[in-house]
Amino acid sequence: MFGIAYRMLGSVAEAEDILQEVWLRWQKTDRTVVLDPSAFLARTTTHLAINQAQSARVRRETYVGPWLPEPVDTSTDPAVGAERGEAVELAVLLLLEKLNPTERAAYVLREAFDYPYDEIADILRTSAVNTRQIVSRARKRLSAERREPVDTTEHRRLLEVFLAAARAGDVAALEDLFAADVVSYTDGNGIKGASKFPVAGHTRVAKFIVAFGPRFWPGAHVEWVEVNGRPGVLISREGTDVALLSIDARPEGIQTLLWVMNPSKLEAFARTREGSTRS
Repeated sequence: MFGIAYRMLGSVAEAEDILQEVWLRWQKTDRTVVLDPSAFLARTTTHLAINQAQSARVRRETYVGPWLPEPVDTSTDPAVGAERGEAVELAVLLLLEKLNPTERAAYVLREAFDYPYDEIADILRTSAVNTRQIVSRARKRLSAERREPVDTTEHRRLLEVFLAAARAGDVAALEDLFAADVVSYTDGNGIKGASKFPVAGHTRVAKFIVAFGPRFWPGAHVEWVEVNGRPGVLISREGTDVALLSIDARPEGIQTLLWVMNPSKLEAFARTREGSTRS
């Protein structure tokens, strides 16, 4: 249930709110008329998440700067990491924002949880044929914007090389590391030091990273963490988390830099690192 809601919304807090509402509805339901409790819970979770996703889009219009999904530590949260990994990666969740809520629900249920088409159709109150078409369109749209990612070992190596080059202020090394169309997103919701606009292009991104380096890296502590199924780094200063960095990479190099600096999202990530009692 949490896995469905989180992939639908890209928010730990909103997904947890959905679970609370599902639990309340389950408590008020006459269990004798529920033939399949799992299907009932999945259907309720999905419908609530679709409604929440529609209102979330309106709220995000007032967000300052790029909005990124809330990261989770999947090493301690089996409710998120146990299913198909790719559908929980931050870069994929960001792409899922381009789908409408119904398309996203169909894609998540099929690709992340391997629900049969007829069950998804029942949940979405449509036909199995239409469900197949919805999932197919979503797949094509996402695959057109994301090539095959590198494996975990190469992902970590690229991130290690990036950190070394960024801390050294080596523009040339960064340019060599990036794909030509690399984009850097910083989610800070207006906090000081967070870029309010995406930065694109390997030369521009390299110069951007080097420009803020002297203010960012001195005194910073870097800790390796697992972010949505992939290696990432948590950056802190004097015991306070200031940024969480994840990348999306392909054979040509780093395609996307994802900097989460919004304090509320860093706090949410810290809560997921403490472990979870979700089931």
